[in-house]
Amino acid sequence: MTQRNGFRGWRWLVLWWHNFFILWSTIDCQTRYSIQEELKQGSVVGNLAKDLGLSLSEIFDRKLSVASEAGKQYFTVDAGKGELVMNDRTDREALCGQSASCVLPLQVVIEDPLQLFRVEVEIQDINDNSPRFPSSDMILDISESTVIGAHFPLEVAVDQDVGVNSLKSYTLSKDECFSIRHKEVAGGRKVPELILSKPLDREKKAVHKLLLTAIDGGNPVRSGTAQITIRVLDINDNIPAFEKSLYKVSVAENAAEGALIVQTKASDSDEDQNGEIEYSFGAHTSEIVLSIFSIDPTSGTIFLKGKLDFEKDSNYELDVSAKDKGIPRMEGHCIVHVDILDVNDNAPEIILTSRPKPVSEDSPNGTVVALISARDLDSGDNGKVKLQLPKKSNFALKPSFSQNYALVTNGVLDRENVSEYNIEITATDSGSPPLSSKKTIHVSITDVNDNPPIFTQSSYNVYLKENGVPGSILYSVSASDLDSGENAKISYSILDSKVQDVSVSSYVYINSDNGSIYSMHSFDYEKLKVFQIQVQAKDQGSPSLSSNATVHVFIRDQNDNAPAVIYPSSAALGSLSHQRMPRSVKAGHLVTKVTAVDADSGHNAWISYRLAEATDASLFTVNQYTGEVRTKRAVSEQDDSSQRLLVEIKDDGEPVQSTTVTVSILLEDGLHEPILDLRHKLSEPSKKTGRITLYLILSLASVSVLSLVTLLILAVKCIRSSRNGSCCMRRSDCDDYKNPNRNLQIQLNTDGPIKYVEVLGGDMMSQSQSFRSCMSPMSEYSDFTLIKPSSTTDFREVISVLDASLPDSTWTFESQQVSRKSH
Repeated sequence: MTQRNGFRGWRWLVLWWHNFFILWSTIDCQTRYSIQEELKQGSVVGNLAKDLGLSLSEIFDRKLSVASEAGKQYFTVDAGKGELVMNDRTDREALCGQSASCVLPLQVVIEDPLQLFRVEVEIQDINDNSPRFPSSDMILDISESTVIGAHFPLEVAVDQDVGVNSLKSYTLSKDECFSIRHKEVAGGRKVPELILSKPLDREKKAVHKLLLTAIDGGNPVRSGTAQITIRVLDINDNIPAFEKSLYKVSVAENAAEGALIVQTKASDSDEDQNGEIEYSFGAHTSEIVLSIFSIDPTSGTIFLKGKLDFEKDSNYELDVSAKDKGIPRMEGHCIVHVDILDVNDNAPEIILTSRPKPVSEDSPNGTVVALISARDLDSGDNGKVKLQLPKKSNFALKPSFSQNYALVTNGVLDRENVSEYNIEITATDSGSPPLSSKKTIHVSITDVNDNPPIFTQSSYNVYLKENGVPGSILYSVSASDLDSGENAKISYSILDSKVQDVSVSSYVYINSDNGSIYSMHSFDYEKLKVFQIQVQAKDQGSPSLSSNATVHVFIRDQNDNAPAVIYPSSAALGSLSHQRMPRSVKAGHLVTKVTAVDADSGHNAWISYRLAEATDASLFTVNQYTGEVRTKRAVSEQDDSSQRLLVEIKDDGEPVQSTTVTVSILLEDGLHEPILDLRHKLSEPSKKTGRITLYLILSLASVSVLSLVTLLILAVKCIRSSRNGSCCMRRSDCDDYKNPNRNLQIQLNTDGPIKYVEVLGGDMMSQSQSFRSCMSPMSEYSDFTLIKPSSTTDFREVISVLDASLPDSTWTFESQQVSRKSH
């Protein structure tokens, strides 16, 4: 006896330690823990971080989360310790019923990158439920003639616990006429049967009261009781007997209501009422069975009354009773075992284990977007599920384990073409016919900076009037970026470059937000005609992308310069111009020539001459286009010796700019005609020689000292005039030519002696050059110097044009100087 007690003590000690400690194991890359049911909230299940090979920082950084397939969240993770802890109490009986194994599958999800781990928690039963009889009082009517050894089925007690904690045995209170035995039926259940051990004698004892006790195998032991009342009846000596003690039948779960399940049949050897049988379900039949099945009391046929659902109950066990109508009524029993056959009546279900994450458009193939699982409540082939995506999808499904999948990228993503996807996933089972369901997953594509800003034009032409107000807007450039967010925010800037050896930022600045370009100061066409601005548009992505555009700024001329007198040279210097003229001249005599230039261009530089005032307006005239001052008639004796002319010089601009020059002409008797028009005299050599001879004869005849002195004075003045007609040269605002192919424009006045040459060169994309030469009307040999020429080719082009324009002259280039010699 002591040895047996020692063995039992050792056994309970092992069970206690088994139930106290939490066990875990990793099987086939799946972590499994074992815990007892009814653990309080906060109890530790296991060190999840350690078992999955994760550090504590990874739990927080990678956003570890736990999802339960049971629906309710029984577990959570302590991020500070990495432990899986209880979030709510678990009731094994509520979760798994009478199932021998109770396992809760968990899905542990971590992000960046997205990973899925499967964890199983086995819920171990504790003895927290006592056996319980459906009815606390049972009444049996037994005839006094019942033979010894007759057995009577009793109600079965129910224990919600399983395993060792489930129902183990029954005991019966002491009675000399009755004993109890255990009968095992399908499923390993034990059914108590009352055995008649001694003949009954109604006259001695009409009623027997017994106490039936059900005991489980837990520690400590739990039990439940029921009172049995046995009434001893007069004789009805044959019990109805069924053809079979056990009927087995299979029914499809989609069987229609009213379908025949099985027909039971019993017989009674008695006659008349003692042999008439009435069928019914046993007294301890549950309400669930009564709501699903019905029995014909006359024929014993069992029909389907309600709806079957294989997923709820895969089998039923029915206790059928057959009673005769004798006195007392005799009763026989049989068991009907009904197996439910699964049919494909449940469509598969698609479950999102993790929410879809936004995907970068540059993600490589195989990037995990979401974790998905499939579930079908059917069994066998009916429960096998296959997931599919539409053809030519940019995504794919990658299977992991037990109908779990990863939704991954499988193609090139371009947010600018498709910014979001609605991915339709189809789940189909293997039943016949197959059932399917669909689920749409929304996936957003995030932007990367893969598009540079694009200007509306690659180059812009801006035309700007000179003398504008500093700070005024020149132009607004615009660029767009196909990206979004910060990657599409554009800032504008001006790239550094040189304009006339000065940084372009000294001329203009740009608003970095809207691309508006403003002037820093007023522009002067005569100094700067054209320049370029390189504008850059840069986004704020990382790394940033940029593009450039060229803005060509053309300065438009305004009439802001009055004509400037360059001959007579004394008038050009601001003093009065003195001329001498003999009284003997005839009408049309060239007295002098007024020459002026205008720094403006185009119409603004077209010059006209007009005689504004004169001592005698009938004596002189001024050519409107050439500025030549000639006599209108011959000089008479009555004309004053001193003539004063006011010549007005006007341009063709708007508004008109003008200047005046005053010419004083002294009329003298006997004065030789000065040599004013060298080109005219060279073209008429015979006429020239005759006039010189005439002057010599007159000079010799007069032999006048005064004439000689006068002649010397005139010679000196001619020499000075010739020297004063040397070239004045200007080069306007030009950079070196980058393009050798330019158009040269040479403006010459060939009506009389050359007095003005303007050489313009350059194309629209380069700075213009302007070379101007001014020569005395009396000059027979003139030259001008080009300052800072771009190349020898420039001078050769100029010379070729000059040769074609003035064939009576020879043009040469030497030592950075172009020279002219008349033939």
